[in-house]
Formats: sequence, structure tokens, C-alpha cells
Amino acid sequence: MPITRYARSGGVSIAYQVLGAEGPDLVWLPSLTHHVELAWESPAHARFLRRLAAISRLIVFDKRGTGMSDRLAEVDTLEARMDDIRKVMDAAGSERAIVFGLGEAGPQCILFAATYPERTAGLLLMNSAPRITRAPDLSWLPTRGQLEQRIEEVKGSWGDQDFMERTIRLSNPSITDEELPGFVRVSRLSVGAGEAAAYLRANLEVDVREVLPFVRVPTLVLQREDLEQPPGPRAGQYLAERIPGARLAELPGRDFGPPFGDQEALFTELERFVRELSEWREADGPERVLTTVLFTDIVGSTEQTVQLGDVGWRELLQRHHEVVREQLRRFRGKELDTAGDGVFASFDGPARAIRCASAIVESLQPLGLEVRAGVHTGECELLDGKVTGIAVHTGARVAALARSGEVLVTSTVRDLVAGSGLTFTDRGEHELKGLAEQWRLYAVAQDRDDRGSE
Repeated sequence: MPITRYARSGGVSIAYQVLGAEGPDLVWLPSLTHHVELAWESPAHARFLRRLAAISRLIVFDKRGTGMSDRLAEVDTLEARMDDIRKVMDAAGSERAIVFGLGEAGPQCILFAATYPERTAGLLLMNSAPRITRAPDLSWLPTRGQLEQRIEEVKGSWGDQDFMERTIRLSNPSITDEELPGFVRVSRLSVGAGEAAAYLRANLEVDVREVLPFVRVPTLVLQREDLEQPPGPRAGQYLAERIPGARLAELPGRDFGPPFGDQEALFTELERFVRELSEWREADGPERVLTTVLFTDIVGSTEQTVQLGDVGWRELLQRHHEVVREQLRRFRGKELDTAGDGVFASFDGPARAIRCASAIVESLQPLGLEVRAGVHTGECELLDGKVTGIAVHTGARVAALARSGEVLVTSTVRDLVAGSGLTFTDRGEHELKGLAEQWRLYAVAQDRDDRGSE
């Protein structure tokens, strides 16, 4: 068994292991349950992990709240879970890796690949979807009501041997009688009943559909063609059609888990993808990344300038800048411009940007300054240290529509901060000046967590 080590991510200890030495780094993220040490006692898990390690330097970790990683009072945001990949890679000495996500771990990997393309050698998605609840363009997924009923069943029966065996056999019909006990043991001991239910409930809100066009790394979508359990066989085609340049590989069988079913077909595709990556070259031109932009603006600055005079206004503006920079440091924001009476900053996560904006609004009130803020997440171009693109203009237009003391966000931002404790008030659809697309905007109404970031 590889040695279990720990990475620190936002105050949470994440258990991880490294196996193998040849080939590119590959980070494996299983769906829901996993235990880095018990997995080696499960024949199916151990066989699959060793075979992955034969084609890569394998990095595997227990997601926060599961296995040997820290238990949590409540499930954290997709943004925080995404950041765990980066922190584990740092701890394992990996500068760049293939990120491989199964099922509900897929959105976590998609968000990472779009946000950190420079650290993502390739993206592998298996039996995954951008969300788990039904939507107009994902009509074959279960309804929210169906999933909530399933969550209650999990909460009441998790750990029961018959329930666990029935559930695992339903998802993986190829599992043998010899493999089943070890797989049940890993699943049962990696999370408790309440934790499993809370994790599934938090995923009801996850939606990364709008992020898919911003994935700019080589992507292979693996889909079992006769999969009967959600997300079903159509999900792979959905992902492959919306991620630029993605290739879909349909595999024979009905098993959800990659350790089961036709292993030769699976690893033929995996090995082909690894070979293709060695030949892939990045396109020339500016780097494109998923970025969250924050704009703030002082309300009534002209009137205050007249009232205080030039010297008094400059002194107040300097104090404004000091407060803003303190909050940017706290929430890991990058100052891009503080010219005039506002701030333009970027973040690698929307929840941090919202919390930073709220902290700025609150911290400036004792100075007698009222500000408004706008937050948007989209694809930006990074060129000569500057962040440009339509996403930047969108963020600026959103801020201009915010009321005094208000943090206004786009629908993209709201969808990405599921599970953050943030709540919103619908401000309706708006036309943003100079932009053709209409946007539904939301005002931040509540935040249960004002912690900063590491």
C-alpha cells in the first residue's frame, strides 16, 4: 500500500496517495465514496488503481468529508472541492496532471480544467454530466423530486448490508461475488449515512453547463453505452458536443464504475489518450481561462469630492484603497486596477469574489463610503499580464446596475456557488450596454460564511 499523506486545503486535511513513477501525472477522483487505504483491501479497487499506475504517476485522494480526509460539519462548495485538486497536486509535487473524474466528480474536474488550464494536461470524464437534476436540455436525468426521494432512502438505509449490496449490484451488474464484499466495505466506511445524504443533497444544486465551452484542454469523454443508472448513456454525447475538441469514446457494458466491465476496452482508450497528449501542442495566441471578475464603484463620489475638496478626497480614496487591498489579500483576489474611484480584480473562484465584495461593502461603511459591486464568471484572455474579453465588460456592466451597498451577480455566478451558504434575490433579466446577450441578475442576500482563503 502506498503511504498516505495529507495536503492542507482551506483549513481541511485531504488524504492522498501517490503510486507509480512512469508516464504523466494523473489525478483520479472517484464518485462519492472512497477510502485511500481500505481501497487496497478491495480487489476491484486495487486492480483498477494498479492498472492506472502502470500508465501514469497516479495521485488519488479522498474528497473532503470522505474517507481519511477531514469530516465536515456541512458539505463545502464546488469551488472549494475544485481547489482541493490544486492543493493535492502541490503537495504531491505535480505541476501538471491529467484530471480523471467519475460521475458526480466530473463537474469538479470540469471547473478545475477551465480555471487552471496551465495545470491540466488533459481532462477525462467517465459516466458524468454537468448536473444531476433534470433540465430542459437534459430531459433524461432524474427530477429533483426523484433524487430527493433517493436521498431519503440513502439516509435511512446507508450501511445496511442488503441495501448496500443491492445498490452496488444495480450500478455495477458485472461485479462478482468475490468483489462485492470489499466494494461494500469501502463504500460503507468512507462516509456515514448523514454525510452521504448531505453530499448528494449538495450536488442537487451543482450546474456547470455554462462552463463547458470554456474548457480548453484535450478532453476524452468515456461513456458506457448501455448504462441504465443516471446519468445514462446520453450524458457523454452531451458533454462531448459542448466541450471544444472533446472526443467521445463509447464503451461496451452497463457498469457505472470503471473497475468493472470490459477493462481492455477501457484501458485501450485511456492509453490512446495518454499517447495523444504527448503529441498535443497548445495553440498560439493569448491564454484563455475561466476567471471571476469583480468590479466595485463608489456611489456619489462626485458629491463627496466637492464636499471634501481635492486633498480630503485623495486621503479618503487612499484609505479606500487600503481597505480594498486588505480584503483582496484575505480572499485571494488579484488587484488589476484601482484607478479612479473603483476596483477591478480577478479571482479563481466566484464564492471568494462574492465574499470579498460583501466584505468591501461592509468595511467601507465606517469611512462613510457606499459602494456597489458586480461579479461575473466567464472566459477571459490573459495577455501581457492583462485580463481582457467579453467577461470583463460583462462584469463592469453588472456593477453599473447594482444599487448602493449591493453586490450584483450573473446567473453563471449563482449556479457555480451552490452549497456556499449564499442566497440571492432575483433582479430579473437585463440588457447590458454594448452586449447583445440578456443576463438574469441576482443580488446577494445572505452569506453564512465570511471566512477568508488560504
